[in-house]
Amino acid sequence: MAEIVLDKSRTALLIADFYEAMMTTIPHAVDRGVVERTVALQKAARDAGVMVCYCATVFRPGYPEIGSRNKTFGQRKASGQPAVFDPLDVIHPAVAPAEGEVAVGKHRVNALYGTGLDVALRANDINTLVILGYATSGVVLSTVRYASDLDYNLYVVEDCCSDSDPEVHDFLTGRLFPRQSEVVQSADVIAALAG
Repeated sequence: MAEIVLDKSRTALLIADFYEAMMTTIPHAVDRGVVERTVALQKAARDAGVMVCYCATVFRPGYPEIGSRNKTFGQRKASGQPAVFDPLDVIHPAVAPAEGEVAVGKHRVNALYGTGLDVALRANDINTLVILGYATSGVVLSTVRYASDLDYNLYVVEDCCSDSDPEVHDFLTGRLFPRQSEVVQSADVIAALAG
């Protein structure tokens, strides 16, 4: 693997859909120590002065953001479960945002679509995103594809991502993501941030 070189002033860490409910129950996250690795990476990013951002999928009461043709979220709307509107209510407390860090609520899978995240990144002259989270086949995939089209430099932190289907995770990180991003390990990113 090539050495990772980051311009810290133009890099952001995106902790995407890092839900406590998922990260503490899905074997792919628990068995691989995803929470512990992410906590270490978050600390390294903060210590390096790198912008740290978060996203979580949330909706208003009654789910007005979900249309009848939306297969991804239509079942959630029909389920009758109460909507959660504040992203801070679902982000894993071990990686809770600090004062001043950007946390956006999103209404689609992609962290950049229809949110203020891209605006915040561009306002801070960020051109490199280090992405991790749940699910590899959801927010990570969708955001990588979209962010690549927006010309961001991308790093996917493989050992800080998880998915309910480990085979899909392996396919995406081994075969698909390398077409649009560098697939890296958290220890290598931490070393780059310390340098």
